[in-house]
Amino acid sequence: MPGLRDRLTDAGYGLGWSVVCQLPESWAHSAFRLSADLAWRRRGRGVRVLEGNLRRVIGSQAPGGQLRALSKEAMRSYARYWLEAFRLPVMPAGRLAAGVRDTGHSRAALECLAAGRGVVFALPHMGNYDLAAAWIIGQGAGSITTVAERLKPESVYDRFVAFRAGLGVEVLAASGGTGSAFAVLAQRLRAGQLVALVCDRDVTGSGIEVEFFGEQARMMGGPAALAIHTGAALMPVTLWYAGPDWGAHIHPEIPVPDGGDRAEQAALMTQQLAQVFETAIARHPEDWHMLQKVFVADLDPDRLAQRPGQ
Repeated sequence: MPGLRDRLTDAGYGLGWSVVCQLPESWAHSAFRLSADLAWRRRGRGVRVLEGNLRRVIGSQAPGGQLRALSKEAMRSYARYWLEAFRLPVMPAGRLAAGVRDTGHSRAALECLAAGRGVVFALPHMGNYDLAAAWIIGQGAGSITTVAERLKPESVYDRFVAFRAGLGVEVLAASGGTGSAFAVLAQRLRAGQLVALVCDRDVTGSGIEVEFFGEQARMMGGPAALAIHTGAALMPVTLWYAGPDWGAHIHPEIPVPDGGDRAEQAALMTQQLAQVFETAIARHPEDWHMLQKVFVADLDPDRLAQRPGQ
């Protein structure tokens, strides 16, 4: 039976989707902005990790005041993501279609899908990827399949699955499911469908080490591995906030390199993803919602020692 904390957490998310979407937008915006500022002032673990990540973006020589100002904007951006997630089910379709500033290769991605070739979108934790999913589906992408970590309590995970299903997104559990998520993703890609994976943080302990902002970091190798395994097009996607609107850039396909084995090919492709992410994050650092450890220097040495092959 769920404990009191789990029941309160579930009730909080339930209120988000049932109440926040009914509030006047200006009231909800003010409330979420205040919550972000309070969390920033408390400077808990998540904010401290965020600042450690952002320090790599702006450089170690940047004044502390600049870092604190940036982390404040990043927390406000993160709060905006949650506000929009709660309000997205009632957002008018016209507002979504008119508000996304598409600066990239969305047509190329849609043409791949129309021709029956699967596409893998690889994303960092930037902007609002739920909103972007609803937008690209509205552009004719069909459905999307993704993978998500199981949240605690389980009822909160179930709420997110239902929320994303309402947008046209199929969610596979990263662990604890009835089968291999990789196998299902490969099946969807071979059927000419779209898969979207957020991959700028290793959650498995066996990710691929890349150079990122001049340091070593760990990222998920799944997007590259799927492209190699299925022949799908691997296309990085970066997102940001553009005033009241949203920026989206679908980057050109990263091809499978000639030569080398599959592990070597995946490592090269993941490094290219990291380079694309680095450039986008440097342009919009306030919209990188990374409150978890990414860089090898920050990771738990015991966890690193347990990595397969070490």
